[in-house]
Amino acid sequence: MKKFLGLLTMGVVAAGLTAWAQDTAKDDLKKAGSDVKEAGKATGHAAKHTGKAVAKGTKKGVHKAASATEKGVDKVKEKTQE
Repeated sequence: MKKFLGLLTMGVVAAGLTAWAQDTAKDDLKKAGSDVKEAGKATGHAAKHTGKAVAKGTKKGVHKAASATEKGVDKVKEKTQE
């Protein structure tokens, strides 16, 4: 009798854990939607960060080119004034 009750108790616990661990299709869709939302946020943040870095690099390059052009203009002025 004790063996039977022990097996019955184990069976009920195992069945309860199995039923509790299973997700429904609705839960799966909610999780998938949440994952997509988080991925979208991460992608947006990465794009914003990349855009700022590109803008900074472009600005730096433009200023460097302008400085080099100004040096070239000064050299031409010096040669024409001589």
